[in-house]
Amino acid sequence: MSSGRLGEITGYTASQIRQDFNNFGGFGQQGYGYNVRDLFDGVTSILGLDSERHMVIVGAGNLGRALAGFPWSQRDAFIVDGVFDSSPDVIGDKIGEYTVGNISDLKKYLKARTPDVGVITTNGSGAQDACDILVEGGVKGIWDFAPVDLNVPDDVTLQYVHLNDSLHELIYYLGK
Repeated sequence: MSSGRLGEITGYTASQIRQDFNNFGGFGQQGYGYNVRDLFDGVTSILGLDSERHMVIVGAGNLGRALAGFPWSQRDAFIVDGVFDSSPDVIGDKIGEYTVGNISDLKKYLKARTPDVGVITTNGSGAQDACDILVEGGVKGIWDFAPVDLNVPDDVTLQYVHLNDSLHELIYYLGK
């Protein structure tokens, strides 16, 4: 596929596409374009999506249940290894193939295996405690859906997903 065609699809100029790809070592040959499979594999590798990434979810409410039930492994190499919560009302519940564990067992769980990503879907008041347990257990990536900002060490990557902020942004782009 040519950089011109990729530009038509993405809305970027062919020159910008060639320049961006060259920053990563180049993927095509002048006059021949890009082999789509090689391009896909190269970008997948650059993004770090070419190997399995294990996740643990803390918070088994509606959002935690939705994320646990999402078909990650069918679309990407993301694997949910466990779901934990502090509420006696949900501990022991089945969410698809997962049994909700007690957050008091999370430290022990993390000693046996360390997932790449800790997903926090707790309420705001429990989020920092959940984060601290995950970080203490060696988790280096936190995906935070809780409506609070978290404190993490410099060697931990934190990605916020504040749903209300996203909705506010959408409303802004809709205009008046």
